[in-house]
Amino acid sequence: MSYFFNFNKMKYVRGPRPSGCILCLIRDKSSEVIDLTVYSDELFTVSVNLYPYNPGHVMIFPNRHLVDVRKLTSAEDQRLSELTRRFLTVLESTHSPAGFNIGYNMGSSAGASIDHLHLHVIPRYPKEVGIADLIAGKRVLIEDPRITQARLIEAVQRSDPV
Repeated sequence: MSYFFNFNKMKYVRGPRPSGCILCLIRDKSSEVIDLTVYSDELFTVSVNLYPYNPGHVMIFPNRHLVDVRKLTSAEDQRLSELTRRFLTVLESTHSPAGFNIGYNMGSSAGASIDHLHLHVIPRYPKEVGIADLIAGKRVLIEDPRITQARLIEAVQRSDPV
């Protein structure tokens, strides 16, 4: 099943927001936000991106509210590295991407629409750009983020813990 998914996030970026930090609200299981969490431990939460660039797009974020990667403790930095490697393996098993983009957007000028540090892990696929991308300014998203969430939760439960 295919969906036309509008990636013009201006309504989201400029629209009404819940009170407080969105990622802290996800961490706290608040009913004010859509929770697409696939994994959580004492230091980090991993969530499917509500506005994914591609199927399998996840965000790994510290449970402690931070805005700068340089503020991670040694334990957080090590755990983030472990979780990044684990989710690369999980995403390879669930989505079979050809590659990944991995990175942060620190600050609104860098594209961060959430003021809480989060690492994007974006699966990449051959020949991603399609006619809808070029003509309509939309991307064809072939998987609903909630389906991605269910697939990843199942895969995390089957995978080796880190």
